[in-house]
Amino acid sequence: MPQAPAFLRESSKGLRPPAETKGGREMIGFATLPEQVHRKTVKRGFDFTLLVVGEAGLGKSTLVNSLFLTELYKDRKIPTVESLVKKTVEIEKKTVEIEEKGVKLRLTVVDTPGFGDGVDCADDWKSVERYVDEQFNKYFQDESGLNRRNIQDHRVHCCLYFVPPYGHGLRQLDVEFMKRLHRKVNIVPVIAKADTFTKGEIAKLKANLLRDIEVNKIKIYQFPDCDEDEDEEFKQQDRELKASIPFAVIGSNCIIEVAGKRVRGRQYPWGIVEVENAAHCDFVKLRTMLISTHMQDMKEVTQDIHYENFRAQCISQMHVALKERNKLRRDSISLTADAKPIITPANADDAGKLLEQKDEEIRRMQEMLSQMQQRLQGQELPGGPPPNKPPKPAHFGSSGGRHGGPSAQMEGGQQNVFEYQL
Repeated sequence: MPQAPAFLRESSKGLRPPAETKGGREMIGFATLPEQVHRKTVKRGFDFTLLVVGEAGLGKSTLVNSLFLTELYKDRKIPTVESLVKKTVEIEKKTVEIEEKGVKLRLTVVDTPGFGDGVDCADDWKSVERYVDEQFNKYFQDESGLNRRNIQDHRVHCCLYFVPPYGHGLRQLDVEFMKRLHRKVNIVPVIAKADTFTKGEIAKLKANLLRDIEVNKIKIYQFPDCDEDEDEEFKQQDRELKASIPFAVIGSNCIIEVAGKRVRGRQYPWGIVEVENAAHCDFVKLRTMLISTHMQDMKEVTQDIHYENFRAQCISQMHVALKERNKLRRDSISLTADAKPIITPANADDAGKLLEQKDEEIRRMQEMLSQMQQRLQGQELPGGPPPNKPPKPAHFGSSGGRHGGPSAQMEGGQQNVFEYQL
């Protein structure tokens, strides 16, 4: 009878068969972990929330449609001048699912119509800050609850802040907004309508914006450093992206034919501006940074830095509130103890003396009452009037009149003398 192979004999004894070999080295199998994570992540899908802030007419909606090749604002109406006089900041949220090569992305774009459009726009940042805090608070409550498996992540991962093309730097509204939000969201400054500048003007405006950001100590989104094992092409791309901040962009939803090619751009009397041409604007660099290279890093920064700061602040406030409540409880217990004193062995003797004094006082009062009753009983004579009743008045004779005589006869044979003086 032929003998079984060695690995079968070992497996019958409880031993595993030898691992696969590749290039003369045994392989265990954990090299497939990235594939497992990839399959699970692709099945679950990805979430990304983009906040777009800027004045009306800067091309925010057009840029978003150009970035993701979709129509998010089909039914938008252009506001009139009268409606912008008392315009308040609103929050509009639109969610769309995009699929590319089997990967699903749930994109949420949060727009802020009315920002910077009113006459008094000093407090326009409050609505945006309130919305960001609400999303953090909602995620914190879901994370602290019992059902943590199906948490919907609506936190803002990136904020595209549009700087108007007119001006020579940041306005007071821009500075105030960035200083209020730079610790809660990743801010990426964007120069709108870059086709209104020459190359020299764009370079000068970028330098002014970076100077204003540094002077006002504003922290915009910082690109992570490249690893040493990255290839030179990726490092060069990273250097170009860092040098392009703030991005000067142009948006367009029109397809124009140029030299036999269909491109997305704008046509002017002096020529055609191509949106996806790196020589005309930074649209391609912004899309590469936002979608291809740093989308996951923005989500991690939001989770590890911005949300953790908010979470630590909430826990600190809860701890302070708990301490205050415990203090109030201790104060109420002490007040109750003062109202009802507890007799301890230290003051038991004093309490006993007080009780004895009270008993002695009660006995003395009882003796006084008994003596008074005896005196009242001893004053009552047989045949005489009770002591509490006044004596009856005397009866005068007919000869006495009002001044009829010195004496009068009383009942019981007793004579009393009554003197009357006018």
